[in-house]
Amino acid sequence: MKKIALWALALMMVLPARADEGMWLLPLLEKMNGKALKEAGCRLTPQEIYNINGSSLKDAIVHFGGGCTAEIISDEGLLVTNHHCGYSSIQGLSTPEHNYLMDGWWAKTRAEELKVPGLTVTFLRSMQDVTDAYDKAEDKAAYVKDAVAAAEKANPGCRAFVTSFYNKNYWYLIITRVYKDVRFVGAPPASIGKFGGETDNWMWPRHTGDFSMFRVYDDNGKPLRPARHLKISLRDLSEGDYTMILGYPGRTQRFQTADELKQMIEVNRIRIDARTVRQQIMWEAMCADPDVQLKYADKYASSANGWKKWQGEELSFGKLDIIGREQRKEAAFADWYNAKKPRAEKYGTALEDISAAVAGRDEAQKAITLLTEAPLRIELVNMAMYLARFGPEDAMEFYKDYVEEIDRKEAVALLKFYRERAQKENYPKDLGDGSDFATMEIEAYVDYLFETSALTSREKLEAALAEPDGLKNVQENDPAVKLRNALIAEARKLYPAVEGVREQYERGSKAFAAGLLEWEKGKPSYPDANSTMRLTYGHVLPYSPQDAVLYQYYTTLDGVMQKEDPSNPEFIVPEKLKKLWEAKDYGRYAAADGRLRTCFLTNNDITGGNSGSPVMDADGNLIGLAFDGNWESMSSDVMFEPQLQRCICVDIHYVLFLVDKFGGASHLIKEMDFAK
Repeated sequence: MKKIALWALALMMVLPARADEGMWLLPLLEKMNGKALKEAGCRLTPQEIYNINGSSLKDAIVHFGGGCTAEIISDEGLLVTNHHCGYSSIQGLSTPEHNYLMDGWWAKTRAEELKVPGLTVTFLRSMQDVTDAYDKAEDKAAYVKDAVAAAEKANPGCRAFVTSFYNKNYWYLIITRVYKDVRFVGAPPASIGKFGGETDNWMWPRHTGDFSMFRVYDDNGKPLRPARHLKISLRDLSEGDYTMILGYPGRTQRFQTADELKQMIEVNRIRIDARTVRQQIMWEAMCADPDVQLKYADKYASSANGWKKWQGEELSFGKLDIIGREQRKEAAFADWYNAKKPRAEKYGTALEDISAAVAGRDEAQKAITLLTEAPLRIELVNMAMYLARFGPEDAMEFYKDYVEEIDRKEAVALLKFYRERAQKENYPKDLGDGSDFATMEIEAYVDYLFETSALTSREKLEAALAEPDGLKNVQENDPAVKLRNALIAEARKLYPAVEGVREQYERGSKAFAAGLLEWEKGKPSYPDANSTMRLTYGHVLPYSPQDAVLYQYYTTLDGVMQKEDPSNPEFIVPEKLKKLWEAKDYGRYAAADGRLRTCFLTNNDITGGNSGSPVMDADGNLIGLAFDGNWESMSSDVMFEPQLQRCICVDIHYVLFLVDKFGGASHLIKEMDFAK
């Protein structure tokens, strides 16, 4: 192992890792975190967490669908993840007659489990540091290709890839095993799995039963026999209890400069404003019609999650002075490297390179974001893209969840939004009807677009394709295709400004991260999240968001009833759940005080992608599922806030109560192993 391993050995003896902050690399747990894990309360060794030569905890954790985490909880491939992670799959399987998303559903037998098209789960086999070999290779692309080919040959049935860490200063070869047969086993209704909706999203106190269950099948169509599955603990949690999370955090920005962060916030404001326009139209239509609610549930949720997070991030940046703190850190960093000539020669241009690159791409980056978040979000335009990319047969799936009336309203609103915000030089040209985007009547153009296009319904498209040279005519003459082409042409004019500074930016970014590692080499270090498996460890803790307010570390089912609002679709409580609550019929899932705990808080360091990750106790037993961060620390992807940052988790007691008592799926409980 290269430099990082050398300094890690010496420095971990000086400063133990903080038990709250950090998304730690698994191969370095022994060197960086071995002592700190034990001091924090972990009763497992690093080898019991990550071991490529034998079974370990990491073998029970999967990358779910590429964007979430899940964990295996039986020796027959049963897995659990968040409800919002399974949301798209459940929605895709649902119909008005069998609305699994809104009504909830549990397979009573294996034969009833529903295969989810396109859904995969990925197990991690190993991570190997290949930095030395990568750095020495003259042709780095050829090295990566050969390393991947050799790894896949040595590990039949597996996939391999090489990815970077610390802003391309270190490189790892990662070997995985992907399973493509994943079947839906069950989930509570959305009124439980998404209780509180966007109002409660990122907020505490929380009362959401955010879980769903699937099963992994092997290549022979049999339930997978995993190398490891998690046991479940039903012990009540107490404040200060040790917790750890293994999962796949997506992206953080803790190695970015103040200039980059400022640009990020400005770009996100464009996204917020554009999505506000589109989401309002979707929300009104969803509230008015249950069929529309089903069709647009996933589209709305996917859009709204980032929309609310970016608003919280913007607010936190101001309240916590994130930009100012980063600027002060960079000033101190500059003082450090300027103190010695060799350091100044290595790192002295890093901040300047990044600043120049950020400035050079700024206008184009914002213009591209405006394009992608406004006119390129029109569904008819997306259909034109699907048709070009996938062909008619696959593109027909588009219509399952499409409502022309909603898209018409969105098209008018988004085109107006774009015209108001965009520079005139970025207006689309040659829309196909002879109109000038700067002066045209947008409502009239949208009427023409939807009345003339063959892409507004499956029936119209099939009829157009049945004509001689039908596909060619649609792809060349349809007004939706012409709008798509005009918008893409504007985007392509902007990309060179971004690509032109890429080399300068990457040079500065790499030097900046390398300099920070050398400057702060007395501290344990972890790289930015990049959708590779990481460990975070901490404790069950409450927090105080403001003066005179203290949030308890857990919530109960009582709070669900207190929040109930039958007039608000986000706070509807199913009648069966109310009856179970009234009878206090919680079975063995009740806490010592007789109440049913729903969610709890830890100070584990997570981000998007950790959704569905197992929250485990000191022995590696499952005690809950991570599903959210808290509103007061929305800047956590940039800076960890020890006093404020919390991970919101659904309690395993609530999960199993909903499976067993509410869902009547006690046969699944019998599959699970419980810690004594």
